[in-house]
Amino acid sequence: MAYDYLVLAAGASHDYFGHDEWAPIAPGLKTLSDATEIRRRLLLAFEEAEHEGDPTTRRAALTFAVVGGGPTGVELSGAIKEIAGQTLPSEYHNIDTKTTRVLLFEGSDRLLNAFPPQLSERAKRDLESLGVEVRLNARVTEVTEQGIRVGEEFIETNTVFWAAGVRASGLGESLGVPVDRSRRVIVQPDLSIPGHPEVFVIGDMASLTPDGQDHPLPGVAQTAMQMGQFVGKVLKSEIAGRSTPSDRPKFVYKDKGSMAIIGKNRAVAAIGHRRFTGFIAWLLWAFVHIAFLVGFRNRLRVLFNWGVKWLLNSHDARLIVGDTNMHMSKPVGRGFTPKQQDEQ
Repeated sequence: MAYDYLVLAAGASHDYFGHDEWAPIAPGLKTLSDATEIRRRLLLAFEEAEHEGDPTTRRAALTFAVVGGGPTGVELSGAIKEIAGQTLPSEYHNIDTKTTRVLLFEGSDRLLNAFPPQLSERAKRDLESLGVEVRLNARVTEVTEQGIRVGEEFIETNTVFWAAGVRASGLGESLGVPVDRSRRVIVQPDLSIPGHPEVFVIGDMASLTPDGQDHPLPGVAQTAMQMGQFVGKVLKSEIAGRSTPSDRPKFVYKDKGSMAIIGKNRAVAAIGHRRFTGFIAWLLWAFVHIAFLVGFRNRLRVLFNWGVKWLLNSHDARLIVGDTNMHMSKPVGRGFTPKQQDEQ
């Protein structure tokens, strides 16, 4: 197919660091389908524990391991502990979901490495206050259906979630241009690839190290959004004949801050030189995410729904979809929580 301009934004996938065989056992969170799969496995684990008579097997079902201490891992581990302790206790008759064990493994010496150290420490304290076991300098060496090995320790668990890293789409490697160790295409200052000013690579596929810096721009949403807006303006100008490739400006990234939610009323945020924690950071996180939704009606609807859930301390959408017997040691009821089954 012929083209005048080509913009590549194929995104990234989970990086298992040479152990792709772990992928079916330890799903990550990048897409809506990933989120649905995580919810399915989470609820099925409680289903299995509810129907399990052996204490050891039940303990493994109620143990959740999250690998990776970035924003995704921090949020996921906090959410699991809150759901288990606040939302699900009344749904099950034979187990105490408050005893759920959640472990968060991070390979470096602190959580949220892209954040200031004081916010990393605050996130760790908040997670531990929720009951999450945080393990730093922890290297995962094995992931199986029976559990996870960290160093010399093997922890029995039926459910592992992966948040330890990403790698760019393999499309970038097919271009025949330099890529970094995460398979991201090393782009020019105007986000085009060397020798092809008509081809742009943006988002998680692009690796750009600004002048005077030692590291490439972070692979976060605000980077991708700013790259998209920049390329859109360049194309509009050149198609209209107002500029040429030789006139292009350099892409300039504006860091608008970083935020990570830990749980209800718990978050950390760094905006410029200002630091926020607790309820204030949580409100900032909520309003920023609402502000970027498309359409006033959508923003109003989400604001209302979140407000109701905050007041009622509830988590909706507990219906299990998909194959309920996949990744289970024994079959359970299909598509219902125990409480829903009793009501049938």
